[in-house]
Amino acid sequence: MPYEVQGVVARAKGEPVTVETVLVPDPGPGEAVVSVQACGVCHTDLHYREGGINDEFPFLLGHEAAGVVERVGAGVTDLEPGDYVVLNWRAVCGSCRACRRGKPWYCFSTFNASRPMTLSDGTKLSPALGIGAFLEKTLVHSGQCTKVAPAAEPAVAGLLGCGVMAGLGAALNTGAVGRGDSVAVIGCGGVGNAAIAGAKLAGATTIVAIDTDDRKLTWAQEFGATHLLNSKGLAEAEVVETIREATGSFGADVVIDAVGRPETWRQAFYGRDLAGTVVLVGVPTPEMRLDDLPLIDFFSRGGSLKSSWYGDCLPSRDFPMLVDLYLQGRLPLDKFVTERIGVNDVEAAFGRMHRGEVLRSVVTF
Repeated sequence: MPYEVQGVVARAKGEPVTVETVLVPDPGPGEAVVSVQACGVCHTDLHYREGGINDEFPFLLGHEAAGVVERVGAGVTDLEPGDYVVLNWRAVCGSCRACRRGKPWYCFSTFNASRPMTLSDGTKLSPALGIGAFLEKTLVHSGQCTKVAPAAEPAVAGLLGCGVMAGLGAALNTGAVGRGDSVAVIGCGGVGNAAIAGAKLAGATTIVAIDTDDRKLTWAQEFGATHLLNSKGLAEAEVVETIREATGSFGADVVIDAVGRPETWRQAFYGRDLAGTVVLVGVPTPEMRLDDLPLIDFFSRGGSLKSSWYGDCLPSRDFPMLVDLYLQGRLPLDKFVTERIGVNDVEAAFGRMHRGEVLRSVVTF
């Protein structure tokens, strides 16, 4: 028998979300039903509502979630009811060319549940990032469930499911920040501040935080930034010079662009040291272009220019480790939770997120 629960649905582009009855089927082979305990409100959910991902409306929103496995389908051997899990949207296949090369964090054939969740009239829903977790129970592929230590509060642990992992991974995995490195982070929302937290965890000694909002810079300092720059109204050269001043005139070893605009990417490119690394984790829109960078600058500056997908994370490896670091008091994941809200408050939370008033609103059940 399907479960009947209330979930947050985006029916049409740009329209306010609604809370509607959702039917969640029993798990099929390789699937699991998870009782969701908490789910963060992420920018990606807003992008879905605005039609910025695709036009497969209606969407069932929510994906940064933690909860408890309620039922598993046939063939599931690594999960059982009662397991405490964080949901992820990279359930690796183990057999694609990336997985065969020993790089499963790039898996090109990830899994989602095959059975659809629907509205009460039978309309199929498109779950955000293959999850859909702004509801009390959701259906996912078993590989989307990562077991972690149950001592971690769901509102905190669930944030590893997307934005916080993207930022931490941009520093720890993609940027490979090491002890004594200098780092600059452009854009200090949830992803950028997670990158700052990751850089501090890795042992970076200089961390320059750059944003146009003093409130976000205050958060950045709490996560470990050693230098703050409000770049509002500043020319590109002024931002680059500030990074150089903070790093002994050389530029940063790693610069992380958590905004994803041509102007911020240029600041990152020129703000790094020779042979330094640029990590793009902010997501550009399709029309954005880089047309004015001399090719000789790519050659003469050397180093690495990288994009970070989901923080290049492997959930089975990274989620348990990061939760353990949080429980040891070495990673302040709880600082990302600005407020706890109900399922009826998601639309208002989108507004607060868009205005930069919160790092994360978290729906709790």
